[in-house]
Amino acid sequence: MRPAPAGPYGPPRQMPPHWQPRRKSSAGPIIGGILGLVAVGFVVVVLGASVAERPDSESAVVTSSGDGSRTVREPQRQERRPVQEQKAPLNRSLKENTVYTAGALPRTRCPGGRANVFDHRQIKAHILKTATCMDRAWKATLEKVGIPFEPPKWVIASGKGRGPCGDFPQANSAAPYYCPRTMSVYASTKAMANGNGGSVGYARMSSWHGAYTAMMGHEYGHHVQQLTGLSQARWERSLASGSEGQRLALSRRLELQANCFAGMFMRSVAASYPVPAARRNDLFTFWGNLGDHPGWPRDHGSPGNNGVWFRQGWQKQQAYQCNTWAMPAKAVS
Repeated sequence: MRPAPAGPYGPPRQMPPHWQPRRKSSAGPIIGGILGLVAVGFVVVVLGASVAERPDSESAVVTSSGDGSRTVREPQRQERRPVQEQKAPLNRSLKENTVYTAGALPRTRCPGGRANVFDHRQIKAHILKTATCMDRAWKATLEKVGIPFEPPKWVIASGKGRGPCGDFPQANSAAPYYCPRTMSVYASTKAMANGNGGSVGYARMSSWHGAYTAMMGHEYGHHVQQLTGLSQARWERSLASGSEGQRLALSRRLELQANCFAGMFMRSVAASYPVPAARRNDLFTFWGNLGDHPGWPRDHGSPGNNGVWFRQGWQKQQAYQCNTWAMPAKAVS
């Protein structure tokens, strides 16, 4: 039996108490060029089907009886068999996963409403409501390429709690997390808004509920990785790694890919949420200030790259553009 992926997986959580927001990230251009070159590797191949044989002759057959009468027997055509489409097996690898053939998420109606991020009841209802939008968008996209879909579960508490993957929030973290064992997202609304220990709250960067939706879109991205086999493939690679540096590099690629999936989702609901240009820029700034700040483990990627990969999903919108596993180390540092 193969070992199951461990958890938890969460968004960038390292925001020290002295943190000040950085308005504009200059992390570099969007990295779609390289991914565009490798896109041709993700073509779904449909195998040919058998063609029914035709009879040797389609002419009428005339027979004579002993009394001189003649009978005309119409030709009997062989019934054609229905064409059977042979589906290619799912690719669950890191670099050539079937999910990269899925294209863009469909435009999804998902009005954001007016939830107050400091009100537990309101923001919990908002998270659960927008989660159904994520279900609709990702279900259609994954099933289109033959990936079975199952929605994640959500455990949203006002204070602290404990799940199979550990405490939530974790020590000195405001972040929610995804636990692959239960395929569930765990979150503390108080910690996300106000911070926890050595980590400031997300509301210090943005009090708009759309930032929380994007954050949960990141957690949903981890669920997509679980359904597609990306998490399993990464976990097996991590177990085989010879150093902590290699394991951290794999973690960064996983987390930055989830950022990209979050960007894809926010773009898919931008018209109905809505996300006007000013709010879009707020999201870019929000993600550009998350990441591995000095003194913390390098497991989520630099703030610059966190912003780049969220924008990658927003701007490019295609699943193959989120293939962090095909990128050079600098792009996922």
